[in-house]
Amino acid sequence: MPKLVHLLICLQGIASGQVGAAVGRALPADCQVFLYRGVPPKGLRDPLLRYVCQQYRGKPRFLTLYDPIDHVPVYSAYMFHKTDGLKTMDVPWMFEPQLSSITESAEMQPFVQGYRHQLLQEAQAVLEDYANAVNFERGQLNPDQHHDNPDDKAATYSLTNVVPQAPGFRTGPWNDYKEKIRQRLNNYCGGMAYVVTGITLSGRMTWRDGKPRLAVPTLVWSAYCCPDYDHSAPVNIYHKLPAHAAYTHNIPGSGKVTELSVQNLQNLLKQVTFVDKNFQIFMDDCVQSP
Repeated sequence: MPKLVHLLICLQGIASGQVGAAVGRALPADCQVFLYRGVPPKGLRDPLLRYVCQQYRGKPRFLTLYDPIDHVPVYSAYMFHKTDGLKTMDVPWMFEPQLSSITESAEMQPFVQGYRHQLLQEAQAVLEDYANAVNFERGQLNPDQHHDNPDDKAATYSLTNVVPQAPGFRTGPWNDYKEKIRQRLNNYCGGMAYVVTGITLSGRMTWRDGKPRLAVPTLVWSAYCCPDYDHSAPVNIYHKLPAHAAYTHNIPGSGKVTELSVQNLQNLLKQVTFVDKNFQIFMDDCVQSP
């Protein structure tokens, strides 16, 4: 289906009230807690992007900015708490009901065997998209190993938190980077840190049944902000606090991970994706006034 037709379907759904309180163009109040100073990244240009306040078991768990046309998250924003890094392996993949109908629950729901996806697949990815995408794997932007609470871990298994990643991406250098950040924030960040992990796109899509389905990321990037950090951290760590960032190309094995300042990542993204000159991931770049 052409992207323009998808756009019209999306707008018709919004006009008819199909987008619930936890999904919309306005930032849901319940999910401001996952953002530094309650402010989302600014300067994103696409008016069709939708905030999804990802809820699980009666509680908001993280925030996603979702593209209902290309069926992928643009970024997921979450709070990092000290964690042992263990992964949850027995959680079913879930979908976001409110992207398809206001009459559904506000909470993410497991896919049901044999469920017909006509309503769901117009605005989000479904299991069949990844079952048939032989050159790609499901990759979480908000990873379960960055959480300590079992329900927070489980909530990351929503396809609204997933993008198509090249084979080996999840177990390659990007996985090593996520572990490095886990240890860094565990050891040198007091309280909590705010993390935003996102993607850039170039127009490449996966296809199913002769139709474009999922946008394939070109880059995967991530940035953290730790307001309360250890001022006695070693020199090689101290210059990466209170904030730092990284990116990598979405290629088999995930390629090299480049760490850089948040400001330099923003400058890069201004050149390669749909953001304007005011693009900023964290308010004031996570630098607090003296």
